[in-house]
Amino acid sequence: MGNREALLIGAKRSLLEKGYAGTTARDIASAAGVSLAAIGYHFGTKEALLTEALIDAFADWDREFRDALSVSIPANAIGAERFALIWERLIKTFETHRPLWMANFELFAQMDANPEIRQILQNNIQLARTGLAALFLDEEETAISKRTAQTVGTFHHVLLSGMIAQWLIDPKHALSAQDLTSCMLSIAAGLQEQKKPGRQKRPLRKLSRKSG
Repeated sequence: MGNREALLIGAKRSLLEKGYAGTTARDIASAAGVSLAAIGYHFGTKEALLTEALIDAFADWDREFRDALSVSIPANAIGAERFALIWERLIKTFETHRPLWMANFELFAQMDANPEIRQILQNNIQLARTGLAALFLDEEETAISKRTAQTVGTFHHVLLSGMIAQWLIDPKHALSAQDLTSCMLSIAAGLQEQKKPGRQKRPLRKLSRKSG
């Protein structure tokens, strides 16, 4: 194993144990069994190494997640059933891989101070959108158009980010897979509903402001 690979493995281990902000360059070098100078030589900065390690960790998670899906979702599952089964499996990872999701949110806080991190995330979010569109549409990633990735993929990415945030902050009151599926079906039905003749539009209620 070369120093670069050892650094990535050490960085992933440190991320999951101490989080993004809590991991030092010395922690990584110690876990990797290499010198501090090796970080600069192979990655330039500790932040670049941690960002790549986190992306690498998510690639590991993605492989594990898809392997689990392949045995838990029937081949004939479609529509709402498939949606619910995917989300049931996703939500389990919010619990089993909590340190990974926490590190992901920590990384977002570093973007404004480090343009390099923002660029890496921008490049990878496109891949994530394509992957999510393929997953929920049950298609190969190569069949996903740029438009589909930008619309369907982005929608699912936004939904995933929001669900993760809810489960990290308040898991007791976060939506279950069945709750989410029921909500999606209800919203879809409402969007397709035709306006009935003679039906009056309800006036919007004004929000009252209370001084505190």
